[in-house]
Amino acid sequence: MTELLSIILAAGEGTRMRSAVPKVLHPVGGMPIIGHVARAAREAGSTQIALVTGPKHDAIRKAVTALHPDVVHFEQTEAKGTAHAASMARDLFSTAMGYVAVVYGDHPLLRGINFRAVLDRLDAGLDVAILGFEPKDPSGYGRFITDGDTLLAIREHKDATEDERRIRLCNACILAFRADVFRDLIDKVETNNAQSEYYLTDLVGLANAAGKKVGYGLAPENDVMGVNDRSQLARAEGLFQDVRREDFMKAGVTLKDPKSVWFSYDTEIARDVTVEPNVVFGPGVRIEEGAVIHAFSHIEGAHVGKNASVGPFARLRPEANLGEGAKVGNFVEIKKAEIGKGAKVSHLTYIGDASIGAGVNIGAGVITVNYDGYNKHRTVVGDGAFIGSNASLVAPVTVGAGALVASGSVITEDVEADALALGRARQVGKPGRAKEIFAAAAAKKQAKKDK
Repeated sequence: MTELLSIILAAGEGTRMRSAVPKVLHPVGGMPIIGHVARAAREAGSTQIALVTGPKHDAIRKAVTALHPDVVHFEQTEAKGTAHAASMARDLFSTAMGYVAVVYGDHPLLRGINFRAVLDRLDAGLDVAILGFEPKDPSGYGRFITDGDTLLAIREHKDATEDERRIRLCNACILAFRADVFRDLIDKVETNNAQSEYYLTDLVGLANAAGKKVGYGLAPENDVMGVNDRSQLARAEGLFQDVRREDFMKAGVTLKDPKSVWFSYDTEIARDVTVEPNVVFGPGVRIEEGAVIHAFSHIEGAHVGKNASVGPFARLRPEANLGEGAKVGNFVEIKKAEIGKGAKVSHLTYIGDASIGAGVNIGAGVITVNYDGYNKHRTVVGDGAFIGSNASLVAPVTVGAGALVASGSVITEDVEADALALGRARQVGKPGRAKEIFAAAAAKKQAKKDK
């Protein structure tokens, strides 16, 4: 396979987002926009990825490194245009073999197939291939000036004539070159334009002038939409979710109300899973076959085993792990805990930093008291144990297999297997005392009125 260096440009400030967060770090489907671009570059077969950012973009560099540790970083200290930004990656493209693709970093719906639309043209013999599309409204986009299949130039909207602005075929977000052609032309770009900047798109005209073969590939409009403001961010999220919903339903997942279910980029759901309305899947979720996710549940960083049941109104936080046939019911929160095969945590309960064995029954209102103000501690409940309602298990503590914890107990010491544990005050009854208390209260109230 031909070597591919992808240079991602993310040095812009994105001021139209009106945010302290850099534009390309705003998430779509739970992943930063720039992460989607890098992922698409990987899908296309990139052997190296360069990221060009601005001087105040440490957060961008850290976010991309977390997703792709081998990305090589470069900095554009002065904003002089896209060609100038791409030239910052000279240390890589000066020795690159094969192809160089330059891509803008604010396109969250980009896919590897969009890269292939231009890379395949290079495979077919072109020296330069630019990705194009036909938007419903071409205003603001650079226009393709063509002669048949040959791309003669890209005219930025501000520099285009009225006739050129009528052209529907527009510049998208990927420019691909044979590496030697890119090296030869990148430093020949000049600033003869309305912005007095070094335009990457000027490489098209330069390549034609040098006798190179220049053409283009095409992409659907939705795939190449850029994000510049909050409205476009919301639209990108909506388009992303629509694609994910369709993909899951085609794969055998039942979505009772597709529009109300929200997925992350890495959500994994097996066939014959049923998802009821108003469910949110955060990053890092895997759902096994036959599970049911009831309405109004929120799941993040969790695994739900085969035929398990979650919700309604349940919250699974990171490292929640539900075994086969387990049940987590309404108003239950699970965090960093294993819920064993067939175990039931039915309602109004918090289980954190715990291991709950197979077949355990956790009553309503049970709490694992896992935090002492400084450290988290673990609770272990053995197979087949029964934890009565409103019990508090003060970690670190172990309840043995088959044990019974009486309702309302506060358990601070380990419970042996098959033992009964009671950790509550003895009930005391005082005949007639309630009547005396109520009478005294009524008299006090009447005395206030008499004054």
